[in-house]
Amino acid sequence: MNTKPLTLNPGQMTLADLRLLWAHALPIALPASARASIEASAATIQRIVDQGDAAYGINTGFGKLAKTRIPDDQLELLQRNLILSHSVGTGEPMSDATVRLVMAMKTSSLARGFSGVRPVVIDTLLAVQNAGIVPLIPVKGSVGASGDLAPLSHMTLALMGEGDVRMGGQLVSAAAALRQAGIAPLKLAAKEGLALINGTQVSTALALHGLFMAERLLETGAVTGALSVDAAKGSDAPFDPRIHAVRGQPGQIAMAEVMRQLLQGSAIRRSHLENDERVQDPYSLRCQPQVMGACRDLIVQAARTLLIEANAVTDNPLVFTDTDEVLSGGNFHAEPVAFAADTLALAIAEIGALSERRIALLIDASLSGLPAFLVDNPGLNSGFMIAHVTAAALASENKAHAHPASVDSLPTSANQEDHVSMATFAGRRLDEMAQNTATILAIEWLAAAQGVDFHRPLATSPQLSRAHAKLRERVPHYAQDRLFAPDIEAARKLVCEGAASAPCADLFTPVWTG
Repeated sequence: MNTKPLTLNPGQMTLADLRLLWAHALPIALPASARASIEASAATIQRIVDQGDAAYGINTGFGKLAKTRIPDDQLELLQRNLILSHSVGTGEPMSDATVRLVMAMKTSSLARGFSGVRPVVIDTLLAVQNAGIVPLIPVKGSVGASGDLAPLSHMTLALMGEGDVRMGGQLVSAAAALRQAGIAPLKLAAKEGLALINGTQVSTALALHGLFMAERLLETGAVTGALSVDAAKGSDAPFDPRIHAVRGQPGQIAMAEVMRQLLQGSAIRRSHLENDERVQDPYSLRCQPQVMGACRDLIVQAARTLLIEANAVTDNPLVFTDTDEVLSGGNFHAEPVAFAADTLALAIAEIGALSERRIALLIDASLSGLPAFLVDNPGLNSGFMIAHVTAAALASENKAHAHPASVDSLPTSANQEDHVSMATFAGRRLDEMAQNTATILAIEWLAAAQGVDFHRPLATSPQLSRAHAKLRERVPHYAQDRLFAPDIEAARKLVCEGAASAPCADLFTPVWTG
């Protein structure tokens, strides 16, 4: 992997930038042009401190304590106390990929010059990430307003040389990691602690992880769905472009085109073009463009919202250097992120639900025309019987997880923060949902490949043959009952890597760019 730093242009990061940071531990940098805005913003804060005027977050307490004026000689202690008292997260640590996104987005946001931090704060953020130091951030403890206070406090602890981090895959103290990397622990000046912990970067990072997984799941679902069509000797007539053009839904049109391309050239399809007594396929086969297209549209909509948020300034108060004003608002309220995450949950759940129905179809000999439970000598062998039960269990779990998080709110901070977004949970639950759907798709991939095997010497299409071969590199044909869990796990890992759609990646470019 190229280790050239990825330059983050504040306010102009792309989804491609964010995907790279999610997938790889890349060094990051800021353009030299960002320095002037950072310095001007910090100078405004210093002038306010020198003038002695009360300003929230600079020389006052926080939240309900905003009316308490803090003496100038205690401002550094104020910021330190803020971080220590707000580091109250719980649960498992966030993944390295998620933390990378959090730190990159926080760096970019502060560098836009509306937060009042000194350049040394941003330099320390960059140095910590580029040294491979990953702050240990518990995944639970934020309600998505007033920003992701607890998790971002744990991130900030690491910059200060407090708490624990991961470095080289090992758990070490932040102090030891900074010493090893030659990074001076950060001492926070006025407003800097609040700027670091106020904002939606954790909620957004968790939702971005869900977004990137959802993209892979949609592509995989299209491939396994097309393979299931061939395994069940289904028709490609429902993917005729004229059907989808008269409805006009863009995702549906795009996914119908993908299905046509995936099935093009299938000898299995040619074998039953004539004299097929079946008139219509079940919905799980013929309505794939309608369902998967709607999922695609939700994913694209969520991507648009999350990209805006990734580039946003969401701490409070904000510094406007043109007028030397510090304005208190509510950009930390993560309602847009919560809504985006909730729509991603719908898409992830439906991709899995549709796949589960196709598995059920394939194992049912009366519907698929294949051996019962996709195995020779059914009865002696149980085949895919209980693998389908696993898929059904996971699909059912996802239904519960898909309940919108954004409709909930619990007031905090003595009712000062009386409506919150719950965006952090909305984003966090997407990972479990994505893993559930990845497993369902893995089981379908195994089942559809098994069905195609039974049609030999007839072959599926060239595109689907590559997906079939990719699976068979890891998992052989299921000739008789064997320990099945390792097969499913191997296929699940391939799904999470995007391996099913990788051989035909060019087919999916128009899905996301059209």
